[in-house]
Amino acid sequence: MIGSVSGVLVEVYPDGVLVDVSGVGYRVLAPPSVLARLPGAGERGRLYTHLHVREDALTLFGFISAEERDLFEVLIGVNGIGPKGALAVLGVYAPDALRRAILGEDVDALTLIPGVGKKTASRMILELKEKIGAGDTELAAVAGSPAVREALGEVRAALLQLGYSTTEAREAIERVATAKAVANGNGSSSKVETLLKAALKELGAR
Repeated sequence: MIGSVSGVLVEVYPDGVLVDVSGVGYRVLAPPSVLARLPGAGERGRLYTHLHVREDALTLFGFISAEERDLFEVLIGVNGIGPKGALAVLGVYAPDALRRAILGEDVDALTLIPGVGKKTASRMILELKEKIGAGDTELAAVAGSPAVREALGEVRAALLQLGYSTTEAREAIERVATAKAVANGNGSSSKVETLLKAALKELGAR
């Protein structure tokens, strides 16, 4: 699995970018909202990626943040929304705005997304309401720094992907988001792994 790519942006296209990673060029598809935040061609950039596997193609989709990528992965799990549909969603709404629309059951707001009618919007609300978190706002209350908040965000996304509800993920994160738990990891990836193991332990103890 290719989780991210980092290198020189060789070319920027209307639907994506070509990234040179140590001499290998990766074509990464991305929504306009992501492309607008990337540096220009010839400069270095980093994208969090999802590798979509089909019988006839391997396609990389890229995002500025791990949160965007994780939300993309949740979206493609909704019946009737494939990768192109998920890109369209993230092209219109940032993660927090999408959460507000889903949790507020705002069908009209969701129909602003190209290709999404009221039937699809209602299905999105039904399938996503328990799968998405409340965003960085609730994490800010338990995180001591932006780095810790990012780590907690990745833990929350992992728990949701494993099938835990939003409430279960939030309560587990609140229990493990202590200075001691965070200090056990030296790097960001270590912090995420440490916190995730602690959260799973909390959930398993119920």
